Amino acid sequence: MGSIRKGTRSSAVSKATRYSASPDAERKIKEIIRVFEEVEPSPTTELRYRNPYELVVATLLSAQCTDKRVNEITPAFFKKFPDVYALAKASPKEVYELIKTCSYPNNKTKYLVELAQKVVKEFGGKIPDNAKDLQKLPGIGKKSAHVIASTLYGEPVLGVDTHVFRVTKRLGLHSARSPEQTERVLSPLIPPEYRSKFHHWIILHGRYVCKARNPQCDQCPLTDICEYYKTKQVSRKDGS
Repeated sequence: MGSIRKGTRSSAVSKATRYSASPDAERKIKEIIRVFEEVEPSPTTELRYRNPYELVVATLLSAQCTDKRVNEITPAFFKKFPDVYALAKASPKEVYELIKTCSYPNNKTKYLVELAQKVVKEFGGKIPDNAKDLQKLPGIGKKSAHVIASTLYGEPVLGVDTHVFRVTKRLGLHSARSPEQTERVLSPLIPPEYRSKFHHWIILHGRYVCKARNPQCDQCPLTDICEYYKTKQVSRKDGS
């Protein structure tokens, strides 16, 4: 019985860790950087913000919500709560009324007020300037912290959301099964000075070209290195 259990555990561990970058991932990453440096040399977030406080709020609201919707919500929100001190004193009802058209407004209301209170109490009213401390804020996970830190402060970290996971998977960069695994295997392969750009490039590409349901392969400048496109072409030939 003991040997069977040991084998089962070993198998489970093996399955859990069986993901990696593809053998040619580094070559493909260099090509992605080359292509997008020509097409979009200065990519950035589509969230509208004027300061670190506003980007943190907008990023929190953007979880499972479109940037377009967030940008519709934030003007009135920032008029009512112009800084972290105003938000820290807000009632949940006040916050909820301003963000109720966003996804998961109840949870986000709670996180926003708690986040503001924590920034005031533990960070002297200033938004943390690094990913490690940003992750200590309610509602800000690793991906969001990386996006904020790289966008605001140029920290060489990679934010991986569902767009980045999907597009890099289609390109054949890795065998990861989640955004978290993707960040782990790709970060070491992307030059630090390009990690922030890479994140924005892939997000925008996934949003407007390599869409989840209907990828626009005819508009894609990366078909030469894309595994999804190669498979699609083979399927068409087999079906003709």
